[in-house]
Amino acid sequence: MQQTKLWINGVWEQTAETTELTAPYTGEVIAQVAKATISDIERAIEGAHKAFQMFQKTPAYERAEILYKVVAIMRERKQELAQILANEAAKPLSAGLGELDRTIATYQFAAEAAKNLTGETVPMDAAPGAADYIGYTKRVPLGVVSAITPFNFPFNLVAHKLGPAFAVGNTVVLKPASQTPLSALVMAEIFKEAGLPDGVLQIVTGSGAELSDTLVTHPLVKKVTFTGSGAVGLKIKEKVGLRKITLELGSNAGVIVEPSTELDKMMKRCVGGAFGFAGQVCISLQRIYVHSAIYEEFIKKFVEETEKLVVGDPFDANIDISAMIHPNEVARIKNWIEEAKIQGAQVATGAEFTERTCTPTVMVNVKPTMKIVCEETFAPVVSIVPYDTLDEAIAFVNDTELALNAGIYTNNLMDALKAADELQAGAVIINDIPTFRTDNMPYGGVKMSGYGKEGIKYAVEEMTDLKLIAMKRNI
Repeated sequence: MQQTKLWINGVWEQTAETTELTAPYTGEVIAQVAKATISDIERAIEGAHKAFQMFQKTPAYERAEILYKVVAIMRERKQELAQILANEAAKPLSAGLGELDRTIATYQFAAEAAKNLTGETVPMDAAPGAADYIGYTKRVPLGVVSAITPFNFPFNLVAHKLGPAFAVGNTVVLKPASQTPLSALVMAEIFKEAGLPDGVLQIVTGSGAELSDTLVTHPLVKKVTFTGSGAVGLKIKEKVGLRKITLELGSNAGVIVEPSTELDKMMKRCVGGAFGFAGQVCISLQRIYVHSAIYEEFIKKFVEETEKLVVGDPFDANIDISAMIHPNEVARIKNWIEEAKIQGAQVATGAEFTERTCTPTVMVNVKPTMKIVCEETFAPVVSIVPYDTLDEAIAFVNDTELALNAGIYTNNLMDALKAADELQAGAVIINDIPTFRTDNMPYGGVKMSGYGKEGIKYAVEEMTDLKLIAMKRNI
């Protein structure tokens, strides 16, 4: 059984206490995970601050080379890393390999960003009395970044914290999700091999409830980046004060299907968006609004495609979906479905449970007030709702406080442009599912879905300060 340690100042450190890590699919104990103390967190932050004094002076090309080496190492170890995902997160191997491809791309984008950190000239002579001045801006690193990451994309969402931070010369104290520490800890090995100086990356494991206050309030922390629940994100926002913060707090993604859509061409994609990784994706397709003219046909085709999905062992190359992250989550979504059924909803397919799994579930005859509709399910459950007019459909999609991505399928250009303007979301995806994301696009929601943007170029802006330099030609 694996015994993990903390990664502090380039050294593996044992802790007095550990916690058991169990595999979501089997429930077997797979590791004893080091449990950090407040003192450990403080030492990690202080070490990261010390390392920052030198790392911020590292030339951009050297920072880029470190990230390129990470890319090369991850490519060589991709199969092994996918096994880690299957073990600690029950992510099917095919999905794990897909995440790793994205992670590799994310670090590559970060390597390229390291060499493209630019400012601009400022026309000082445009202002009266400043004709004798030259002005320009530059982006400068902040210092220590506290990064708190979730379980669902434990390689790629870590990359979205580490990549841009290292690209600009920051240092990072990383606290991964308690269920997925192994994927984070292996990155310590990879970055060490790639030549990252000791102390630039610190990894601490343990309870977020016990450690997060120090991670977000320590005076040496200059930036907090968090992906997780809205309730925790709001608490963090209240505590960070004037330091920079990025919050990605989830979604309730909806898509509109107009009657001009060719259903056969988009059906498999929609089913994948609804049920990939058992729906445990921030932009998982949760609500589908289908024009009443094609509603019955859509349900028939969607159910047929859903019933082709296979639930099973994440190490089995032939399965599509595996366990949810914890039995408590299975119990929660089972209660939500039962509550919806009592209120009149119907199960078109699915809603079969074991202690650790839920079959892909399609709900119809739902109401906007049901939890499976108005809250983030984070489970393999999708609701399909009819509408009569595009205005009505847009209002349905906008009827949520969780507005990360939204989408529309249509072959009518005017309808597409109307939806692009009127859908309230951080991103509007036309003729694809709102689960679509590339790792160089701006990513972040509106309303209660978050604060700030990820996506390497945009994260670089969030992880730097803009400094103006003004120089008088003649004294």
